[in-house]
Amino acid sequence: MTTTRLIPPLLLSTVIVAGCTPTVAVQAPKEPITVNLNVKIEHEIRVKVDKELDNVFEDKEGIF
Repeated sequence: MTTTRLIPPLLLSTVIVAGCTPTVAVQAPKEPITVNLNVKIEHEIRVKVDKELDNVFEDKEGIF
């Protein structure tokens, strides 16, 4: 076989193989992304309890 007879089958096989390669598609989600921000804040309660305890300890100095 000559080289010119081999070129068309090689080109055809290259096109077929290139058509079979897998593709990766990146798409945005259909539903929106939700972030749940249920945060329990206890800082104010703790400060009030700490202040009350400070007052109790100031009133009774000989406890500890």
